[in-house]
Amino acid sequence: MTDFTITTDSEGVAVITWDVADKTMNVMSIDGLTELDALIDQALGDDAVKGIIITSGKEGSFAGGMDLNLLAKMKADAGDDPAKGLFEGTMRMHHLLRKIERAGMDPKTLKGGKPIAAALPGTAAGIGLELPLATHRIFCADNPKARIGLPEILVGIFPGAGGTTRLVRKLGAMTASSFLLEGKMVAPAAAAKAGLIDEVADDPMAAAREWVLNAKDADLVKPWDAKGYKMPGGAPYHPAGFMTFVGASAMVNGKTKGAFPAAKALLSAVYEGALVPFDTALKIEARWFTNVLMNPSSSAMIRSLFLNKEALEKGAVRPEGIADQRVKKLGVLGAGMMGAGIALVSAQAGIEVVLIDRDQAAADKGKAYSEAFMDKGIARKKATAEKKEALLSLITATPDLDALKGCDLIIEAVFEDPKVKAEMTQKVEAVIPEDCIFASNTSTLPITDLAKASSRQDQFIGIHFFSPVERMLLVEIIKGANTGDRAVAKALDYVRQIRKTPIVVNDARFFYANRCIIPYGNEATRMVTEGVAPVLIDNAAQMLGFPVGPIQLGDETSIDLATKIMRATKAAMGNEYPASEADDLIVWMEDLGRLGRKANAGYFEYDEKGKRIGYWKGIHDKYPLAEEQPDLQEVQDRLMFVQALEAVRALEEGVLMDIREGDVGAILGWGFAPATGGPLSWLDMIGTPYAAERCDQLEAKFGPRFKCPDLLREMAEKNQSFYGRFGPKAAEAA
Repeated sequence: MTDFTITTDSEGVAVITWDVADKTMNVMSIDGLTELDALIDQALGDDAVKGIIITSGKEGSFAGGMDLNLLAKMKADAGDDPAKGLFEGTMRMHHLLRKIERAGMDPKTLKGGKPIAAALPGTAAGIGLELPLATHRIFCADNPKARIGLPEILVGIFPGAGGTTRLVRKLGAMTASSFLLEGKMVAPAAAAKAGLIDEVADDPMAAAREWVLNAKDADLVKPWDAKGYKMPGGAPYHPAGFMTFVGASAMVNGKTKGAFPAAKALLSAVYEGALVPFDTALKIEARWFTNVLMNPSSSAMIRSLFLNKEALEKGAVRPEGIADQRVKKLGVLGAGMMGAGIALVSAQAGIEVVLIDRDQAAADKGKAYSEAFMDKGIARKKATAEKKEALLSLITATPDLDALKGCDLIIEAVFEDPKVKAEMTQKVEAVIPEDCIFASNTSTLPITDLAKASSRQDQFIGIHFFSPVERMLLVEIIKGANTGDRAVAKALDYVRQIRKTPIVVNDARFFYANRCIIPYGNEATRMVTEGVAPVLIDNAAQMLGFPVGPIQLGDETSIDLATKIMRATKAAMGNEYPASEADDLIVWMEDLGRLGRKANAGYFEYDEKGKRIGYWKGIHDKYPLAEEQPDLQEVQDRLMFVQALEAVRALEEGVLMDIREGDVGAILGWGFAPATGGPLSWLDMIGTPYAAERCDQLEAKFGPRFKCPDLLREMAEKNQSFYGRFGPKAAEAA
C-alpha cells in the first residue's frame, strides 16, 4: 500500500493524493516522504504535466501532522551519532519542500516552473500545513470543523520542516508568533484572513485546478525568492524589527519562565534565520530543530503529551471483551458547579442529561450554567442561538428522581459527605435500571467505602472530574475493590465521548492526583512557616513550568477546602496523621476569614474587582521572613520530589497500574512541569541513582516525607529507568 498516488487528466493537471491506509487522518512517515519525493520528480519531469495539485483522500481533512515515530527512527538509524541522523533527515524534508516550492523553475530567471497548488478538504496541522506552505497557492474547503495551524510547540518541539522559516517570512515575526509560539489552530476563514492559506473555496479542487491552468511565472515566485524582498514588520537589524524581537524575547521568557526549551530554540531559529538568505535560514531551522529533538525534555513531552495521551484516549487500558458502552442517557446528581459542568460537557457530546437537585430552583440554577456558557460562546461568535437551543434541550433539570429511569450511567456529585452520598446512592438505585452504572465524583473519599451503600458494587465506580469541568482535560477513573470490568469500560467510553483524557487507578485515599497535589501545596505552606518568601516559592514553581505557583493555587482552590481535606484526613488516619506547621497556618488563615480569591483575601491582597495586587504581607506577622532565603534549587527540589515520590509510591502500591497514566495524569490534572513529561519521566531524566541520593539529602534535612521509596532505591541500585522497567515496550518484552 502507498500513502501517495498520482493521476494526470487530459489537460495536464497531475493530482497527487495523500491517503494513508488504516488512518482516519493522514500522517507523514518516512515511506510517505520517499513516495511524495518520487511523485514530485515524476510530475516535474513529465512534459505532459502542466501543473500539480496536492490533496487528500480523507473526507474533511488534509493531514494531522508528522508520525512522531519518524523522528525516533531517524535517531535510531543514525547509530552513534543521532544528532547527525536527525539533522540529515530534517534536511531531506527541506530539500523536498524546496523542490516543490521552486517547481523546476530556472534559478536565475525564476521562470519555467510548474504551478503547484494545495487543495485542503479540511484540517491541516503540523507538516500538514508545512507542505502546503511550500506550494504556490493554498485552497481550503469552507469546512466549519476544520482547523489550520502549527501546534508542534504544544508537544515540546516546533515546526521543523520549513514551517517556522516560511511563516515568519510570509507574515512577519509578530503575526507569526501566535501560530508558532502558542500553537494556535484556527478555522479556514480565520486562516485565510491571517495569511496562513490563500483562499477558502466551496470546491477547493475545482478552484485549485482553475488556478493551476491559468497561473503565470510570477505567480510561482515566493516573496522571499523575489529580488528586493523585505520581511513584513522588519528584520532584526531594522528599527521596527529590532523592537519586535526584543518584545518576542520578553514574551517568550515571560510566558515560559525558561522552562520550555522548544520556545527558546524556535525564537533563536527565527532570529538567526531572519539575518540570512532563505536557504541558509532553512539550515539554521534544521539545526535548532535537531537541538530540541536531542533535548530529553522534548522526548519526554512527545511521549507523554502525544504518544501516551493518544494511547490512553484510544482505550489502551480498556478491559478486553467488553461490548461498546457509550452513554445514551446520563443522570447527574447535584447541580452545583461540578454537577453543572458535567451536565454541560455531556450535552456538548450529544448525550441526554437529567440534572437532579433538591428542588427545582437549584436544578434550574445548574442548567443555567450551560445557558450562560453558550451565551458567552454566542458573544464570541463561537456558538449560535440554534446550537444553544439544541444543547439546552438535552438537559432536563428536575428534583424528581423518577426522571432517572432509563439512564445507563449515573454520576453523583453531591456534598462530600459519606452519609449524604450513601443515602443518595440507595434512593437512586431504587429507581434506575438494574444494569445502570453508578459513579461517584468524589475527590477524596475511598470508592470501596462509598460502594458499601450500593447493592451492586460491581457496577459502582469513581469518575473524578477536575474543576472547571469544561476546561480541564483529565478525568480520573477509580476502581473500587469490587468494581467490575463493565463499569470500567463504561467510564472509559463515556470519557471518550466527552473528549477528555482518562486515567484508571485503583482505590486509595486521595486516589492518584490528589495524593500528589496535596503534598505539593503542603510543602509550599511548610516553607512559608519556615520564613521562605511566597514569591520565591511561586516563581520557583513557574520556572519549572507549572502554570501557577502553589501559593497562588492555594488561593484559587480556597483555603477552607484545604482545611476541610486536612480535618477529614486527620479523622480517617488518627494517630498516623503527619501533622505539621502547615496545618496551623491554614487554620489560622481560615479563622481570619482569608479564604482565598472567593473571599477577596487570602495569601494575596485583591482589589474591588477581584484582581490580585500582591502577596499579603500580614502573613509575616505570624511567620517572619527568614533573613537568609534558601537556594532556588532547594526550593524547586522540595516541590518536585514531594510530588514525584508520591507518584512512585502510587506505582509501588498498585494504585497506578500503567506508568503512562502517572505522567499524563500529572500534566493534565494539575499542570505538573510539562517540560519534564511528568513525575516519572522527570525521575528518568535526572536518573534514579541521583534521585535516590537526593532523597536521602532531603530526608536528612527536612524529614521522612522525602524518604526514598523501596522501589526507587532498588531501581537506583540497578541503574534502571521507570520507562525501561515499566513502559509499554518493557511489558511487551516480558
